[in-house]
Amino acid sequence: MANQDAPFGFKLVGSLGSGGQSGSVHEYNIESGSTQGIFSGDPVKLLTGGFIDVADAAGDVKILGIFRGCKFVNSSSKEVEFSAHFPAAQTATGDIVAFVEDNPLNLYEVQCTGSLARTDIGANVDIAYTAGSTLNGQSKAEVASSSGSAAANYRIVGVSKDSENDELGSANVNVIVKINEHAYENTAGV
Repeated sequence: MANQDAPFGFKLVGSLGSGGQSGSVHEYNIESGSTQGIFSGDPVKLLTGGFIDVADAAGDVKILGIFRGCKFVNSSSKEVEFSAHFPAAQTATGDIVAFVEDNPLNLYEVQCTGSLARTDIGANVDIAYTAGSTLNGQSKAEVASSSGSAAANYRIVGVSKDSENDELGSANVNVIVKINEHAYENTAGV
């Protein structure tokens, strides 16, 4: 049976080590009027100035974690809004608070753009980014199917247990990854 082509971004499925996974998020800020949308399940990076933005390119080597939503005071309605995604160019009165899963040991399930083999477990892959849905706020981020030992955004640690997307050798296989180029495991600052 072929894998389903239905990208969903990065879904938290556990963590490395024997400690339990709490699924906790930490608060960071998004700059008011930021020109790019950020969707639930998108990887984000920390920028100089203390703001975050979507980590949508292979060159983004200091990935902070995975975005899970935000809250802000809408500059037009003056109401507090909670949202699964940050709308591009959204302006706000005060801080735009983002909720980010930032544990460097977190493991995520994500769809691959192509096919991978069992021999790719332990290899590194980069992001393959497509903007998410403005209707439901869900990410469409995936990882690329070209893997190797060179530095890349994510390390493949396993294959999904989802029976509709676990067929190795077929396009759109879901894999389990760890952020390989994490901001909190990189010795250089922003």
